Amino acid sequence: MKAMVLDRTADFAGEPHPLRLADCPMPSPGPGEILVRVLTCGVCHTDLDEIEGRAPPARFPAILGHQIVGRVVERGADVTGMELGARVGVAWIHASCGHCGYCRRGQENLCPEFRATGRDAPGGYAEYTTVAAAFAYPIPDAFTEAEAAPLLCAGAIGYRSLRLAGLRDGESLGLMGFGASAHLVLKLARHCHPETPVYVFARKAEERDFALALGAEWAGGIEDVCPAPLAAIIDTTPVWTTVVSALGELAPGGRLVINAIRKEESDKAALLGLDYPRHLWLEKEIRSVANVTRVDVREFLELAAAIPIRPEVEEYPLEEANRALYELKHHRIRGAKVLRVGY
Repeated sequence: MKAMVLDRTADFAGEPHPLRLADCPMPSPGPGEILVRVLTCGVCHTDLDEIEGRAPPARFPAILGHQIVGRVVERGADVTGMELGARVGVAWIHASCGHCGYCRRGQENLCPEFRATGRDAPGGYAEYTTVAAAFAYPIPDAFTEAEAAPLLCAGAIGYRSLRLAGLRDGESLGLMGFGASAHLVLKLARHCHPETPVYVFARKAEERDFALALGAEWAGGIEDVCPAPLAAIIDTTPVWTTVVSALGELAPGGRLVINAIRKEESDKAALLGLDYPRHLWLEKEIRSVANVTRVDVREFLELAAAIPIRPEVEEYPLEEANRALYELKHHRIRGAKVLRVGY
């Protein structure tokens, strides 16, 4: 099968083509697993974290990609209730132990044996992949394969972030960064909290224009001052500067939810600019988002289909994965980027 393969970590600044097109062995499903013919796979900033070494794959060569939509073409032993030809999704959560305290409490995202698709197991930058049937999700008919892909991570993690923000309808929400996840959070917030004004901070003018077109109350630069104090802010950026900026924009008792698996080290010095009275006093809260659970993915897919939420997507052939990643790295974003792998 064809796959885009990562042989080692790389710096995009000096190596704009870290993935190579390779002919890899066809995977075979084990007991309880299914073989999925990949149709589309979303491109996520976490893929950049893997490539650049902030969250490296468990082994090399590696096949990245954790927003997978495809069709079941083979079932391993003991698989029931999963029809051949069924359209399914595979998300970041590839496996958890199922018996630790976290798993028993519904917090499998915190399981010490959590395994991630595309990091700890081969992902969707390939024509085929395998996954335990219990970790695959039916894709609602409301979505095309390209639309469904970003819902599996950008959408599901945005859904979890919005719940962790504890927002009440009418309270103001801020979004730091406006890529794949944030544009879905804006759509979701406008449905779930119709009286809530949403304020967007984004680096590029085209991102700010996009946010306003989707219904944002206001859109400004990362360092701009918001016209209103914010009850909650969701930070989806890969940098530290936005954490400091966001804390300064929170109202007393406000909540900052950081939706990132890693932050880049290049601007870590920005944290030295934290001023306790301005940034942290008055019972402001900081929470991080760690992975997603299967419940997050299932609930969000059902909700997105019912609303419906339709992601804005840009499609690229599998062979152009490097270009999609390079554009993501350099903030050339409008909605979500999706690789077209099969039909």
